[in-house]
Formats: sequence, structure tokens, C-alpha cells
Amino acid sequence: MIKYETDSRKVKPGSIFVAMKGHTVDGHDYIEDAIKNGAVKIICEKKVNCQVPIEVVPNSEEYLKEKLQEEYSENLKSLKIIGVTGTNGKTTTCYLTYQLLKKLGVNVAYMGTIGFYYGDDKIELPNTTPEILTIYKLFTEALEKGCTTIVMEVSSHALSYERIKGLNLLIGAFTNLTEDHLDYHKTMENYLEAKLKIIDYLQKDGIFITNQDDPAGFKFKEKWKNTKTISTELADYEIENFEIFPDHTNLTLKYQKETYEITTNLTSKFNVYNYITALAIVHEYGFDIESIINTTKEIYPPKGRCETYPVKEGYAVVDYAHTPDAVEKVIDAYRSLCKGRIITLVGCGGDRDPLKRPIMGRIATEKSDYVIFTSDNPRTEDPNAIIKDILNGVTKENYEVILDRKTAIKKALDTILKEDIALILGKGHEDYQIIGHEKIHLDDSEEIKKYQKK
Repeated sequence: MIKYETDSRKVKPGSIFVAMKGHTVDGHDYIEDAIKNGAVKIICEKKVNCQVPIEVVPNSEEYLKEKLQEEYSENLKSLKIIGVTGTNGKTTTCYLTYQLLKKLGVNVAYMGTIGFYYGDDKIELPNTTPEILTIYKLFTEALEKGCTTIVMEVSSHALSYERIKGLNLLIGAFTNLTEDHLDYHKTMENYLEAKLKIIDYLQKDGIFITNQDDPAGFKFKEKWKNTKTISTELADYEIENFEIFPDHTNLTLKYQKETYEITTNLTSKFNVYNYITALAIVHEYGFDIESIINTTKEIYPPKGRCETYPVKEGYAVVDYAHTPDAVEKVIDAYRSLCKGRIITLVGCGGDRDPLKRPIMGRIATEKSDYVIFTSDNPRTEDPNAIIKDILNGVTKENYEVILDRKTAIKKALDTILKEDIALILGKGHEDYQIIGHEKIHLDDSEEIKKYQKK
């Protein structure tokens, strides 16, 4: 059991409370609460008067990272950890990998955007890659319950903030690099440098798998000798061809002069890459390709990733696409499958990268027949200001603005005619909307199911 705690509400008798300064909350304000709950020692950045021993350190966060690595990382070395980084595709790739390994008999857990899954446990997480203390706690608990393998999404923020410090990856993978998080990284060069840090966490004999069809993929290959490549051209895992249908994809894979025919329960070109990355990970983990292919028919994309619903005489699709590249790829993917119109509903999150907003507005209106701009998670920003930023990139008149997301979803579904496809983008698996500091229940898939019943 890990003895450190940063949330005074979670402190138990015998805990050491580490008071950290967050973006909106200062842990030093909750020291007395921590002591009331049983903290026996306080780690803080300034002297305080209290009835338990204190240790003043220059940086509480750095202290915690060092202590976790020093006291607990050795115990976690028995875990086989697989880490996937990239702008888009991390969740689907990790979730497919998790499902394949689980069905092949591995005692495996998944950590990422849709939560922490192990056995019957499904725990919600605040971030794609949570804080280091949460990671160490969940991994330790899973290990104690018999887990042998973890498949985890590794975000650029996690790599920048060293949230996986002390962990060793058996296998790492890169999906792609497109514009996102520039409010934090400032430039694409900085963003790539953050992603490349995943290499530093590989074991000495670790394997890295990279998408060679993405220009940034070569950077990972240059940095790590034991790298396997995925591509539609010459590569270790070569995608020879693929044919996409509304509810499945047929593809041909070439590996070491052998050719394999595969059918997946996924659609779109980007899911071809996600699936092949998952297959490559599981193969490098130790399973033969035939066994993986035979298990493929039993795996599905995660909630909110190209989830398709029949609506009237067309379809509605829920997807998490919330970056310019992801929105473009989803629209393009369904455009090639659609015999009618593409109706796109999309917004942008508040308190996040404003530079991508006009780009997303332009892409949505240029590539769709009709667009409904709405709220995503406005957080503390004025929803009208977010929409104004989006509209700065729009040159066509094929759109309307409906700020209330529920109303906007209903309008998108009402608009569907024969063979049309309505893309409900941005929130995917999320079952809430953040307005101000409050989480309000809202699930895009749920709204579509209600509409179907009516």
C-alpha cells in the first residue's frame, strides 16, 4: 500500500500528506484536514504550525516523484508495461491491444482516456495519463490482484511532467502527430520533443513500434535502434491494401514475406492504422499473427470512437474527434462511405488551445454538406467567444450555431434524410459537459438512443 497522499479527503491513518500547489487549489490550505483524517507527517514547501512532524522541501511535486520512484518503482518492474503516444488513435489502439491480450489469456489492465480497466473494475480518470501518484496506486493495486501487463496511453503532458517517472516500458508505440495542445507546447517542434521522451522510458531490450507514414515517425526510429515500422509502403508490418464498409474493414497485411487477410469490426482508414499498431504490439509481446487474427472478430472500438447508430434511413456516428486532423479524417472517412449528405456537429473546448478553433471551423464547413456548431466543454470560457473563434476560419454559409448541445444533437438527427450520415463529434465517450466548474450529465450516444426510441 502506498503511504503518500496529495488529497486530504483520501488521507487514512498513517498516511504522509504531500501538500502541493495546483493550478486552482493549494494543498497547504488542507493540512489541518489531512491531520484530522490521520496524516502522521506533512511534506510542504513552507513552514506551518501543526501537531505532527513536517518536512519542508523546495518542490513538493518533485519530492513525491523521487519518493515514489525510490520506494515503489522496483516493485512495479515485474509488470510488463506497454505505452502508446501520439495525437490521435491512442485510445483505440490501446483498447484494441487490451482486448486482444485479454482474450488471448493475459492478465491485463488498460489505462487511458476512457478510464482504468482491470477485471471487473472500471475507474474514471481525470486525465488521459493521470498524475504519477494515481498511476503508482492503480498499478500497485492491480499487481497485488494478479495483473501482469498494463496497456497505457501516454500523453505529451504526462511526458513533459514526468508522470511515468520510474516506470519501464516493454513496448512503446507512436500513432501520429498533428496539431493539438499548442496552448501548452507553443510549437509543433516542442510537441514532438515531448512525444519523443517516451523513448527514455523503454527497457534496454524494449521494442518501439512507429507509424512510418507519419513524417514524425522517422524521428522515433532515429532515436531507438530496436524499432518496428508500420506503413502502406515497405515496412515490417506492411498494409498492402484495405476495403472499408460502414460496419467492417477488410485488409491485407504483409509480414516477413507472409500475407494475411483480416476482417475487423472497425471502419475508416485511421482505424486500419490503429488496428495494425495493436496487432504489431501483441505480436511483439509474443503471440503469433494467426492467433491474433482469429481473435480479431471478437474485438470492438471503445465507446465514442466511430460508434454508429441507424437513424431513420441514414446513420448517426459518435466520435471523440476534437482536433483539426481528427475532424478532417473522420469526415473524409465517412464521405467515402456516404451516398447522401454529411452533416457535422462539432464545437471546441474552452480553456484549451484557441489556435485550432478557426482551423476546425474551416475543415468542418469545407468538407461537410451542413454543419451545426455547438458547445463542447466550454469550462470557464464564454461559449459565444469560442464560437466566434471557430467562425473566424469559416468562408462558406452552410452552417448554423446552436449553443445548447442537446438541442443541437436533436437538430442534427432531425436533418438526416435517406442515406445521410450525421457526425456527432468532440465528446465521444464522455457522459458529461463541463460548464464553468460544474459537470452536467450529457451523453451524445444516450441522446441518439432516446431519439431512436421516439
